[in-house]
Amino acid sequence: MAMYEIIWHGRGGQGVVLAAQILAEAAYIQGFRGVTSAPTFGPERRGAPLTASTRISDGPVRTFSQIASADIAVILDESLLETATGTGRIKKNGLVIVNTTLTPEQIGGDGSFSVATVDAAGIAREHHLSMSGVPVVNTPLLGALSMASGLVSLENIEKGIRKKMPRSKAAFNFQAIRTAFERTLYVKNKKQPETQEMSEDGKH
Repeated sequence: MAMYEIIWHGRGGQGVVLAAQILAEAAYIQGFRGVTSAPTFGPERRGAPLTASTRISDGPVRTFSQIASADIAVILDESLLETATGTGRIKKNGLVIVNTTLTPEQIGGDGSFSVATVDAAGIAREHHLSMSGVPVVNTPLLGALSMASGLVSLENIEKGIRKKMPRSKAAFNFQAIRTAFERTLYVKNKKQPETQEMSEDGKH
């Protein structure tokens, strides 16, 4: 049974928990029978580092502990990159997705995981997505995750968003998600064996 563990790293007010919930909803629509999402560190205090998690599985999820080492890390705030990719935080042959203007090659890493980057903040500004003047980056990063991982399709992310937002707001966010999908830069870990590569439907 395949299970994927995703950690979302951001700061309070960036919508980290909502992104984890939308991904779980979209994955269920995609056909995964086991999905869970939860904040993993404390309350969502604005500006404070916050982590949320999503587990996606072909079958029931029976593990509810915090994720110690993730298959995918989504980093909403570039300043948290070192924390998110520290020793043991990403599984071997995992994937790191970063909101940044840098390229995957500039992010680098130790060669044990793949890297995808997207200027989610710039895309949010382009599509007039902001809250109290701060760019909303959580939804664009769902587009980057769809492109880089193949776990969940754009169509099902849109359906998941419509479950969590009013229809008019969901449609507005999805424009930014599609733009992020198209602009995401992805560099696969060259050490990753072909048998571990995620297919378009997110299953081996």
